[in-house]
Amino acid sequence: MKKIFLLLFCILCLSSNAIAQRWTLLPEKGIVWNVKPGDAPHSDHIEMSGLRVSTVVRYGVDSLGAFQLNRGMVWPLLRTIPNNTHASLMRKMAWNPLENVFINNSPIREQVQSIVLDGTMVVRSLCKTYGGTIELTRILFPSVSLPAFCEKYILKNLSDKAVSVEASHVRSEILTPESRGVFGTYHLVQTLSEGFSQFLQPGEEVSFYVTTVGYKNDEQQILPDVEAELVARRALVSEWWNSLVLKTPDPIINMMFAFAKIRAAESIYQTSGGLMHGPGGESYYAAIWANDQAEYINPFFPFLGYNKGNESAYNAFQHFARFMNKEYKPIPSSIIAEGTDIWNGAGDRGDAAMIAYGAGRYALARGDKQEAEHLWDLITWCLEYCKRKVNQEGVVASDADELEGRFPAGDANLCTSSLYYDALLSAVYLGNELNKPKQQLREYTKAADKLKKDIEKYFGATVEGFETYQYYKGNDVLRSWICIPLTVGIYDRKDATIAALFSPRLWTRNGLLTQAGSETFWDRSTLYALRGVYAAGETEKATEYLKYYSSERLLGEHVPYAIEAWPEGNQRHLSAESGLYCRIIIEGMFGIRPIGFRSFKLTPRLPSEWDHMVLQHIKAFDTDFDISVQREGGKLHVVVTQLGKICLDKKLKDGETLNVYLK
Repeated sequence: MKKIFLLLFCILCLSSNAIAQRWTLLPEKGIVWNVKPGDAPHSDHIEMSGLRVSTVVRYGVDSLGAFQLNRGMVWPLLRTIPNNTHASLMRKMAWNPLENVFINNSPIREQVQSIVLDGTMVVRSLCKTYGGTIELTRILFPSVSLPAFCEKYILKNLSDKAVSVEASHVRSEILTPESRGVFGTYHLVQTLSEGFSQFLQPGEEVSFYVTTVGYKNDEQQILPDVEAELVARRALVSEWWNSLVLKTPDPIINMMFAFAKIRAAESIYQTSGGLMHGPGGESYYAAIWANDQAEYINPFFPFLGYNKGNESAYNAFQHFARFMNKEYKPIPSSIIAEGTDIWNGAGDRGDAAMIAYGAGRYALARGDKQEAEHLWDLITWCLEYCKRKVNQEGVVASDADELEGRFPAGDANLCTSSLYYDALLSAVYLGNELNKPKQQLREYTKAADKLKKDIEKYFGATVEGFETYQYYKGNDVLRSWICIPLTVGIYDRKDATIAALFSPRLWTRNGLLTQAGSETFWDRSTLYALRGVYAAGETEKATEYLKYYSSERLLGEHVPYAIEAWPEGNQRHLSAESGLYCRIIIEGMFGIRPIGFRSFKLTPRLPSEWDHMVLQHIKAFDTDFDISVQREGGKLHVVVTQLGKICLDKKLKDGETLNVYLK
């Protein structure tokens, strides 16, 4: 009876995604909301970022069909006082430039027809007025390199006779108080480009531009060329679209993966402390964290091959390395304010394990021997720190975990020890590539073997009837982070753990609850779980839940990215979570585990309903290669092509692992 109830629950959850698909896929790249009668009012928010600006675009369509826009502007380099984690200059700006635009001497009255997300936001409306109809198109996007949010407006005459259009030039400037800024007064300027007054003949169009810019008092006024900025933004998005390309029979997963690359890569800021990837969310900029950056996103960047992504990853590890010390005091959880300060408010969260885990995987996948040599000291310092924190029962003690006390984590938690275990394995692979002392590497191997056994002894338990893990000693309520061992190759309790993850106690229509019985969910645990379930070989189950999750996040009511959490943060589009989504595909579905500068383990998990899956232009291991998996005669035909030449062609059984060596 319990199994029947669980099956019905899962079917209900997985089928409910069809209820809320507001958006649909475009034939090319992007998604569209074709606004129909009864769709409005509806509002949402999406974050869009460049090197010197980020904007949370709060948008929607009101009950009369008009477009609503509020720009949550963030300037990470315009630091405020006190210069702490949240000290990026921020302002919400809801100015509607159409108040200054007239058609046939009348204010614009629009009916939104569609909204497209494709790395920009494109809004198309019809504006009917006495004597004519105008098509209004907005294109909204951040500048790639300037501290500016850009908007292009196009008015096109759809009538069969001339229509008069006019717009007034507008410039509004705010000067922030000198005493509130680290660099004194800041200029915040909103501009509608030069005004015009003309007649549009049938079929003719005219464009005008709106910019929101922030700059320091000693900087020259910034006047963006919006057309050039649009070309630059689209070129950058195209670069991301065309690297690390996923092709499967499921177009929603393909598109979700494509969008995840945008959000993962765009949230990098050119700070005085070098390129820094930041989570975003109107809170976390010009700073790095041991979890979001070191653990979540940095191991992903080599696969995408985005130069600024790799540079930001290496820079983050270099910042953490500044805090190594002979006394083995904890490395800070976060380095903030462009690298000039730290935050360590939760104590030791297992940060050394996070850093060693991420740095090891990054160095191997990056395939750059010089970088790896520079990172080796940081990795080994973090491993030694963890070793010194191992308690009498063989697992790693810490003050908290990455949730920083939001939920109990005991004196030693499953996450920290699992990450330490994986970091030890990576150190052995990396040490072999760097010709490090064999005795040192044997000690790491021995420590990993012992830790795996001690994880089972210490954390293995029956929790709520499932033979899974207690997240910490004495924990008797299911937690979502029981998925962590699966992501690092520990499968001793995989069946019961997977059953617990997808039971009604943890799984909801929003993914995994952080703790059974609560209402809180954080996407990061759902994303880890899906990766781990693939890695454990439960391909069909992982795929069904991945399909559901992808449809909900890409085409539902809040799109198009993975989110941070709820209720905290109101489902912000924090960036590193999108990197975790990509890692479901790379490390879970394709089963790629770096083991050298030009080598990796490959364990493809092709769903039974698919006949193929392909990952093209993988840029890891300092090269460019493709992996194709085809189902042929009950086996998986795997072809690895490097720079146009086949370097591996083999048929595998389901679940079989290959070692792949690139040239």
